[in-house]
Amino acid sequence: MAEQANNPAIDKEITNSTAAPNGANANTGGGYGTYDYSNPMAHIHSRTDNVARLPAFGGEFQPGLYKSVETRKFANPAPLGLCAFALTTFVLSLVNMGARGVSAPNVVVPIALGYGGLVQLLAGMWEMAVGNTFGATALSSYGGFWIAYGILLTPNWNILGAGGPYATDAAKAIDPKMGESAVGFFLTGWFIFTTILLLCTLRSTVMFFLLFFTLDIAFLMLACGAFANDNGALEASKKLTQAGGGFGMLAAFLAWYNAFAGIADSSNSFFLIPVFHFPWSEQGREVRMNNKTERHTV
Repeated sequence: MAEQANNPAIDKEITNSTAAPNGANANTGGGYGTYDYSNPMAHIHSRTDNVARLPAFGGEFQPGLYKSVETRKFANPAPLGLCAFALTTFVLSLVNMGARGVSAPNVVVPIALGYGGLVQLLAGMWEMAVGNTFGATALSSYGGFWIAYGILLTPNWNILGAGGPYATDAAKAIDPKMGESAVGFFLTGWFIFTTILLLCTLRSTVMFFLLFFTLDIAFLMLACGAFANDNGALEASKKLTQAGGGFGMLAAFLAWYNAFAGIADSSNSFFLIPVFHFPWSEQGREVRMNNKTERHTV
């Protein structure tokens, strides 16, 4: 089959069969033949109205055998990742705030593993394919965060519960000096990571910056709440956790806001929402230059 694939006659037949009408290039991604792969079966296809059909073994389903489609267009995966993050953060923040007397975070586990974790991780990988390094790093990392946090809270695994790895040997009860400190370490690490991402949003938009700013403060408050519980300051720990829940709630709604800004356009919405570019950002400078040019023209 390898010899057949290297046969010049077959290669010529493939090239001719995938040529677009009117002299268009078959590899340009136009409306006609968009695939020109040296597959031994690529010349076996049917035509309807002179439109070449993709052979059964064509496309990119088998990486390494065929060229990638250069003009392929990806959908924007960022709104999906933002929505996954927003919903999971929203539910956990309600629990941290003690809304309606709910204090057990068990309901967060399936959401964290399925939506905030898996779906957001997939969105991050798609951001990688699109070529957005920041989006891939942020969404994939927070997807991993929710998976890890879901595992941490899984009741059957009992990581932080009685008899778990942080329990004392004598009483087999939870040791707050170990369990809460461990959670504090976990949240502090995510606070540091979010601060790094926050610095990378200073040239984006106000709404995007506020998303990471409120999330950063939420991680800080929750980490401080865990350490306060470790020190025995239960009342302070409760207040700090509630504050973390409040900032988390703001982060959730800001994530939904940014997601809507990425989804809505003239084809599906009667209105668009502003994201407010920073004056020193590239878009902000363009707006100032356009306004200045208009004033000079007038």
